[in-house]
Amino acid sequence: MVDVEHRGDDGFDTAVAEGFDAIVLDIMLPGMNGCEIVRGRRARGVWTPVLMLSAKDAEYDLADAFDLGADDYLVKPFSFVVMVARLRALVRRGVPVRPAVLTVVDLELDPAPHRVIQAGNDCR
Repeated sequence: MVDVEHRGDDGFDTAVAEGFDAIVLDIMLPGMNGCEIVRGRRARGVWTPVLMLSAKDAEYDLADAFDLGADDYLVKPFSFVVMVARLRALVRRGVPVRPAVLTVVDLELDPAPHRVIQAGNDCR
């Protein structure tokens, strides 16, 4: 099954509510951009693989997308054959296991939302 949303805010709601094998997500969307969608999904514990699409091709744009939780990134224009192959690879790998929360005494490091908690206090 394939669902299509043309606005980022609608896509966010669909991506969080529905179970998908993979998500193809453009960065430049009205309402909510693709980076905000990935960040918000990961913060809610949704680990469905995400293939980001963008005309942005600077290495920092790619690094930012990966740091926010994207699993793969294609720069426009791209080959449809390559996009489908990358989607097959993402689906083959399946939904990744959530990163482990590291705990030492009263200190917790949660790498997914980039949180550090010490003695119950969020250190953001």
